[in-house]
Amino acid sequence: MTPNIDTESIAFDYQLAGELHDQMELKTKITFAGETVREFSVIPNRANFRFEAELLSEIHEWKIMHWSPEHPNLYDATFRLYVKGELVDEVESYFGMRKISIKDGQVLLNNTPIYQKLLLDQGYWPDTMLTPPSDEAMIEDIDKTLAMGFNGVRKHQKIEDARFLYWCDRKGLLVWSEMAAAYEFSDEAVENFTKEWLDLVQEFYNHPSIIIWVPFNESWGVPNIFTDRKQQAFTESIYYLTKTIDAERPVIVNDGWEHTVSDIIALHDYEEIGEVFYERYQDKDRILNNEIPHNNGKYAFAEGYKYQGQPVMITEYGGIAFADESGWGYGNQVHSEEAFLDRYEKITDAIKALPYISGYCYTQTTDVQQEVNGLLKEDRTPKIALEKIKEVNDK
Repeated sequence: MTPNIDTESIAFDYQLAGELHDQMELKTKITFAGETVREFSVIPNRANFRFEAELLSEIHEWKIMHWSPEHPNLYDATFRLYVKGELVDEVESYFGMRKISIKDGQVLLNNTPIYQKLLLDQGYWPDTMLTPPSDEAMIEDIDKTLAMGFNGVRKHQKIEDARFLYWCDRKGLLVWSEMAAAYEFSDEAVENFTKEWLDLVQEFYNHPSIIIWVPFNESWGVPNIFTDRKQQAFTESIYYLTKTIDAERPVIVNDGWEHTVSDIIALHDYEEIGEVFYERYQDKDRILNNEIPHNNGKYAFAEGYKYQGQPVMITEYGGIAFADESGWGYGNQVHSEEAFLDRYEKITDAIKALPYISGYCYTQTTDVQQEVNGLLKEDRTPKIALEKIKEVNDK
């Protein structure tokens, strides 16, 4: 289901399994808040076909309802297949009318620039590990993320449960969907990664909350991408294959550093002093022209690639841990809530003060085993009052 807010329509790509019959009819009903918006019938003459439906309706003031974090409006859709007048199959689904685009170095949601305030979210739980223990557990994570003033998550190195995405769709939480990395570069890795990634993009395509695809992170699985033409070509191929299936969403190739082709330039930097961070990134051209590394000797682009005006975001930073915790964070560990908030505010303010930066992603939502740099403990107990984090994000 592909929404188009510019034409105020939704395109359905249908795929029928089994034999076609001359007395087959496919009925589609679209509703909003229980009110019928459109209802139409198609006589299928092939297994795969497309139908585009206009959604303008008099059932509400705005004629069409867009999806956004502030207003996560969802249309319901029911598909019924009849053979010789008998109902043989029925599927219920939903979709959101929203558009993600890029213009003049900004990410746009519904043709309006959006400043993204994300949390790095690895989706671990103490007892069930990568498996969410319940809907309630997933909802708690989403609600606390929103309560802290974040408008999205970068699902890090994990293909999350589809029910998590369902709740993000309903609650209005933006999602960057990121692929788990291969351990090393090989023909086998290329084959497996490509198949699994394309499966992922197709499976999650209809979720309005997913706004960005992230197939690669920090050169994991492509460790020599800075100079290795084969590894660069692999990332290019995944970029273009993704665009073949989904021309709507931006794709980030190698989140963190050493980008090849990428719709957004996503940089990681765990500098803990706000003033130092601000000074480092004031000279946009030197960083984005690969004249200087931006972090730990890493350059923004792989050799042979250059900046072409894409939006720039800081997609990992912070990672602050308390000194009394057993494990590690980034930089010096703090000894008090006051010290935590002072550092968090100064580094976040430094990012916001850079006019060419269009968003950030803080590390991270919860502690994950030895990583004790979460805003929440593994059991989801807040380390800092949620409203205090929100005050900084809302500034």
